[in-house]
Amino acid sequence: MTATYSTNPDGTRYRDLNGNGTMDPYENPDLPVADRVRDLLSRMTLAEKAGLMIHSIVSVTVDGHLDGEPIAGGRLSVEEFVQNRSVTHLNVHRIPDPLAMARWSNQVQRLAENTRLGIPVTISTDPRHSFTENWGASFSSEHLSAWPEPIGLGALADEDAVREFADIARQEYVALGIRSALHPTLDVATEPRWARQYSTFGQSADLAARLGIAYVDGFEGAGGLSSTSVACMAKHFPGGGPQRDGEDPHFQYGKEQDYPGGMFEYHLEPFTRVLARGVSAVMPSYGVPVGLELDGERIEEVGFGFNRQILTGLLREKLGFQGVVCSDWGLITESRIQGKQLPPRCWGVEDLSELDRVTRALDAGVDQLGGEDDPSWIIELVESGRIPVERIDASVSRLLTVKFQLGLFDDPYVDEQAAPDVVGSTEFRAAGHRAQVASATILPHERTALPLEKGTRVFSPEVPAAVIEAAGLVAAEAPGAADVVVTRIAAPYEPRDGFALEAAFHAGTLEFDQDTVDRLQELAEAAPVVLVVHLERPAILTPLVPHASTVVAVYGSSDEAVLEALTRPGAARGTLPFDVPRSTDSIVASRVDVPGDATDPLFRAGV
Repeated sequence: MTATYSTNPDGTRYRDLNGNGTMDPYENPDLPVADRVRDLLSRMTLAEKAGLMIHSIVSVTVDGHLDGEPIAGGRLSVEEFVQNRSVTHLNVHRIPDPLAMARWSNQVQRLAENTRLGIPVTISTDPRHSFTENWGASFSSEHLSAWPEPIGLGALADEDAVREFADIARQEYVALGIRSALHPTLDVATEPRWARQYSTFGQSADLAARLGIAYVDGFEGAGGLSSTSVACMAKHFPGGGPQRDGEDPHFQYGKEQDYPGGMFEYHLEPFTRVLARGVSAVMPSYGVPVGLELDGERIEEVGFGFNRQILTGLLREKLGFQGVVCSDWGLITESRIQGKQLPPRCWGVEDLSELDRVTRALDAGVDQLGGEDDPSWIIELVESGRIPVERIDASVSRLLTVKFQLGLFDDPYVDEQAAPDVVGSTEFRAAGHRAQVASATILPHERTALPLEKGTRVFSPEVPAAVIEAAGLVAAEAPGAADVVVTRIAAPYEPRDGFALEAAFHAGTLEFDQDTVDRLQELAEAAPVVLVVHLERPAILTPLVPHASTVVAVYGSSDEAVLEALTRPGAARGTLPFDVPRSTDSIVASRVDVPGDATDPLFRAGV
């Protein structure tokens, strides 16, 4: 599907988005973006402005046709959002194959083109290039190229590798019609129990800043946004890592962010440096700052999305950010996902009505309400005189600026037939595989069984025999018949499923159960064990290490990538992106905002 153009008498090709037969300034591709924004803003109704300030979740269909079967139950249809509510920022979760997704994107844009002003839709996504499926934070790669989780990119500690990943991800997103990335996560992982560490670059603020800049370079482009860019949303400002007891602020029991070590500036550093580089948007943390003082001023203990001192005073005025501030999802209303309920994340203002929460968020400096469906709040606030229309215009101007910079007004369509060739191409998959291999971290140990030589007899409870044989090894049928055992395990967690999304957040204990320890000991009695542990969080490996000849940390790697890391000398070059603690007691005694604060860790970051 391609854009339909008209020709102005002066020869300029343009899209007659409002159908009046004239090239209005906002339709003129040769005018500066600021002029186009100003003209379009003057033509918009209050309802159209309000719709732009809502960023809603929508379900893609299986076959890519708008009237097809949704992949998951969406709350409202695309037609309801775009035609009736003027909502033009749509967040997709699960997506179909590349051809169907490109078809869906084009049909959404055609729907938008036929509205009164023809404002195009910006399609957004959470990360979807690795192995973790978490509906509240990230999706597995499926048809896209597969890479290590961001924590694995932190293990690589290689800006060029991150830039390569981001550039490839950008190309895949653009081919699908996705033009907004609800990432990178610039939080610093200083609390070992926190569930979201896998989406960070680790415990070093400096590394998070350097890799964050490379990440935005690859998605947005060194010269700023263009028709080939994907706009980034850096999160969770001003740093979501120091979570009390490692709990997550998606849930009421995890709303507090503590700074007992006085390390607020440490967590802010990646944002400060990425903002200096330039980034399109920022997402505030859900968390509530507890006992925080900045420049002698006590910071109000309300969620950062409602916190004027942080969003206006710090982000806008002190750091000079001019881009979009989009709230995290569901600050105003509750969420219902797969039959479960999740209360609104309006921490600190729970007693306010929905309308008053919107007022607080806008007053704090939020431009757009993430995960919400209803623009009528904004209309009511303006019509009642509680919020001046000038305040709304400031947010709408920022949001329109990004759409114009991305070239969406000039051509929002994608080549449907090309999408399957770009997305998950052989070249891109190979690059992701190389990063999976390289990010693997061989932990220091007095014994080692690596590298595994060709022909080594390998027993593995988890890796299929065909994969073992393809790596040039011999698949043994039992531990006693093997030269070495390769076993894959993942960091433990405490299963929870009371709220929507809760089951996907691997939180709580980092200690392995006794059955896991006994099983490893039994394997070790039969043959030397190579223990491959997926560290989405820094698991307590203390009881396991004595039974392993080699311990290898991975952060999102296929079986094929793991075996290549084990057999090819020098292939695994990752270093730990965080300390691996020795015990739960050392974690409990540590300060949540201080990196590497647990005493006497089993393995130090950087090894």
